[in-house]
Amino acid sequence: MHLQHRFADLGAVFGTPTAPTPLRAPHTIHVNPSALALLGIDPREASRAEWAQLASGAQLFAGSAPFAMKYTGHQFGGYNPDLGDGRALLLGEIEHQGKRWDLHLKGAGKTPYSRFGDGRAVLRSTIREYLAGEALTALGIRSTRALCIVGSDEPVARETMETGAALIRVARTHIRFGHFEYLFYTRQLEAQKQLVQFVCAQFLPEVCDQPVAAQAEALLRFTVQRSAELAAGWQSVGFAHGVLNTDNMSIIGDTFDFGPYGFLDDYEPGFICNHSDHTGRYAFDAQPGVVLWNLNALAHAFSSLLDTETLKDCLGEYQPLLIAHYANLMRAKLGLAIHDENDQQLCADLLQLLEQGQADYSLFFRALSRYTGERPADALAKLVAPAQHQALSDWLHHYDQRLQKETRPAEARRHAMLGTNPKFILRNYLAQRVIEAAQAGDYQPLATFFTLLQSPFEEHPGFDDWAAAPAESGKHLPISCSS
Repeated sequence: MHLQHRFADLGAVFGTPTAPTPLRAPHTIHVNPSALALLGIDPREASRAEWAQLASGAQLFAGSAPFAMKYTGHQFGGYNPDLGDGRALLLGEIEHQGKRWDLHLKGAGKTPYSRFGDGRAVLRSTIREYLAGEALTALGIRSTRALCIVGSDEPVARETMETGAALIRVARTHIRFGHFEYLFYTRQLEAQKQLVQFVCAQFLPEVCDQPVAAQAEALLRFTVQRSAELAAGWQSVGFAHGVLNTDNMSIIGDTFDFGPYGFLDDYEPGFICNHSDHTGRYAFDAQPGVVLWNLNALAHAFSSLLDTETLKDCLGEYQPLLIAHYANLMRAKLGLAIHDENDQQLCADLLQLLEQGQADYSLFFRALSRYTGERPADALAKLVAPAQHQALSDWLHHYDQRLQKETRPAEARRHAMLGTNPKFILRNYLAQRVIEAAQAGDYQPLATFFTLLQSPFEEHPGFDDWAAAPAESGKHLPISCSS
C-alpha cells in the first residue's frame, strides 16, 4: 500500500518529522482482518515475513512520512502546553472507497514531545487498546481501531518491568480538540484557520467554499453533535473512558486514546475506572458533563474565529442532542419502538433499581431481552439483590403495561433487543485474563476474545465463560494511565 501525508504537508507548525525507533526483535501477535478490509489491504500482505518490521516501524510503508503531531490540552481541568505525540507517529494516510484513513504507529519510540517518557507502549496497554476499538465498534459506538499488534522482547519499565509492543491505530483523523487549543494559545491564528479548512475539506466539504468563519461554525456544530452522540453511546453501553482530557477528544467525535477505561459490571453510576482519578472527575456518570466542559474549552479556542453569541448557540445544542440520543438508545435497549412521554421515568426507575439491587448492567438487559411477562421472573430476579425483588416486581408491572402500547410483535421485539443488548462485553477481568496469557506467550485467548467482541450479540455456544460477570475480586481492578 502507498501512503499519503497530507497532514504532515501542512507545515512545521503542526509537528515534527520523526523517524521511528524500531522495537527489538518484533513479531506479529495478531492482525485485524476487518481493519485490513477497511483499508483495502490484501490479507496476504500481513502474512509476509516483513510485516512485523513494517508494523513496528523498522521499515516504512511506501510513501510514509512519519510525523509527530503537536497539540496541547486540558488535563484534569488544567491547561498543559507541553503535549504532543510522545510515543506515536502519524505514518500517513491511505484512501479506500472514497474515505481517507490515518495510520498511526503507537509505541514508535521517543519524539520531540516525549518529555520524560521512553516513547514505548507495552503489551498490556496495546492489547487493551486493540480490544477496545473492536468492542465499541461492534456495539455501534464510533471509535478508532487498530490494524495489528506487534510484540517484542524489549524490556520497558512501567509499574513493573514489561515488554515493548506496538500497534497501528486506524482513524478517520487524529486531530484533537488539543490541536486547536495549541494554535489558539500560541496565537498561531492563521495556522488555526488552515486547520479548520483542512478538517472541513475532509468531513464537511459542503461548506468549503464559504468564508473561514462559516467553516469554523459548521465544524464546531458538527463536533458538538458528534460528541453528544458519543457521550450518549458510552452511557448506554456502560463504557467509562477514564481520562477525558481535551487532548484525548477527537474533533469528529470518535472514541480516542484508550487508557484506564472500563465497562460497567454492576450498575454503579459513580464508577471510577482510573485509579489516578482521585476526585472522580472522569467517573462514569460524570462523562456527559465532562464532554460539555471539553467542548467549552474547544469553543474558547474558536473564539478567535467566532463571536460569543455564536459560540453559546453552538454549545447550547449539546444537551438536547445528548438527551434525545440517549433516550433513543435506552428505548431500544428496553425494546420500545413507539415513543411515550413516560419512557424516561421508566428508564430512570430501572437504573435506580439496578443500582440499589447491585445488578450487572449488561447481563440484566440481556436477560430482559428474553422476558415474556412470566412470573416469577427468575432469570431477572437472580441478577438483583433479594432486598430489591419487590422493587423489581413493581417495575416489571409498569414495564408490562408499557409493552401493551407497542404494536410490534413480541418475537420481533425480542429479536431486536437481542441485537441491541450484548452478551459479550470487554470486562476488565477478562482483558486481564487475555493479557496474562499473552505475557506468557499464549495468544489464543486474545484471538478468542477478539472474535467474540466483534460479534457481541451472537450466542457463540461453548463460550459462556467469556460472558460471565466477575467475582467480587474482579470488579474493581486497579487500572492506571500507563494502561
